[in-house]
Amino acid sequence: MPLALISTELAKRETATLTPTFGSAYSVAEINAYIAIRDQLLNDAEKLHSTAKLASAALANDFVEGCLKPARSPYEAQCFPENDAIRERKRCEAVRVRIAELRDSAA
Repeated sequence: MPLALISTELAKRETATLTPTFGSAYSVAEINAYIAIRDQLLNDAEKLHSTAKLASAALANDFVEGCLKPARSPYEAQCFPENDAIRERKRCEAVRVRIAELRDSAA
């Protein structure tokens, strides 16, 4: 077997074994960034009570909630760990309630 063919096969095997771990770590970090953005937008909305800030916080919360849905095959390795996802889904519900309260008090 030529040397180039052997090294190509090894590279494919290494990539296949490293991709799920990298994808998972990268995806979890990205979802955590979205959660941090949502929390910052909620904080801003609590301070300013403007409809634009409330809408931004609600949109960010909906996006985070969508990211926490269980992934279908072949994307299971790229989703949030289920224990963390359950906790964050409860947090999304609490944020939704808080945004509704802020909208009521702003009106």
